[in-house]
Amino acid sequence: MKILLINGPNLNLLGKREADIYGDVDLETIEVNLMRLASLHGCELVPIQTNAEHEIIDEIHLALDTDIEVILINPGAFTHTSIAIRDALLGVNIPFYEIHISDVFAREEFRHKSFFSDIAINVFSGLGVEGYEKALLEAISKFKRS
Repeated sequence: MKILLINGPNLNLLGKREADIYGDVDLETIEVNLMRLASLHGCELVPIQTNAEHEIIDEIHLALDTDIEVILINPGAFTHTSIAIRDALLGVNIPFYEIHISDVFAREEFRHKSFFSDIAINVFSGLGVEGYEKALLEAISKFKRS
């Protein structure tokens, strides 16, 4: 099983920015730990991070041609602004999980609207970096074929 992990804008700054909100673990550590966990379950995790909306859309489209079976996505600020990413996810029809380190629904009011939550298989919000692991394990449990 091949899983795509997409991290959106500013997530490259994890471990350096707003530790009181996002913690002190950097993105590379999260990715390495998730790749190891996926491998233990006989799966491959393909991580990408970009600050560019069109690159996220391109990766989602490319998932159709690279045997991706599930997408894990932390869209960052695009959560609240990107109908284009939403349309890409709907267009490829690959199941996906939405992840947020902080509880976006308990933060500023402008963060309460997600363009993805209603179409995601599940949303992991406010669980810190453990939300990534929980999403990965649920995806493997639900979609991995024996």
